[in-house]
Amino acid sequence: MMKNEILKVSSISPPRQDDNTTQTPLYASQPAAGFPAPGDDLVEQPLNINDLLVKNESSTFFVRVSGDSMEGARIFDGDVLVVDRAVEPKDGLIVVAAIYGELVVKRLKQQADRLLLVSENSKYQPIVVNDVEGCYVWGVVVGSARVFK
Repeated sequence: MMKNEILKVSSISPPRQDDNTTQTPLYASQPAAGFPAPGDDLVEQPLNINDLLVKNESSTFFVRVSGDSMEGARIFDGDVLVVDRAVEPKDGLIVVAAIYGELVVKRLKQQADRLLLVSENSKYQPIVVNDVEGCYVWGVVVGSARVFK
């Protein structure tokens, strides 16, 4: 397998667990994606980004990815994924798996008696998990974040 054939995890970090996590205002007004709607200054509640993305604090990590193999699932180079190691990996879920000594992001597929790690980019072939010694699912992707530049 060539390195450019996989969407790799380039960094891993746990969610912030201190009590001083920044609270950002969440406005009750919902901007329209079509026609403009009048805004308001009513704050619904403070929003802690961890409250939105993290359900199991002790088993959740953020990973930054690199590569293009999951673009069909709207996971792009540089995205930060929320990975929960407590969620059971199931057919059809996007997972982070350890393979060939590296963490990769793929969709888990059960096909007859084979387990596959499938890219969401037709340029890349599925990886048959049964054929790879020491391959295991590290966690299930439960969310993502992208910074627009």
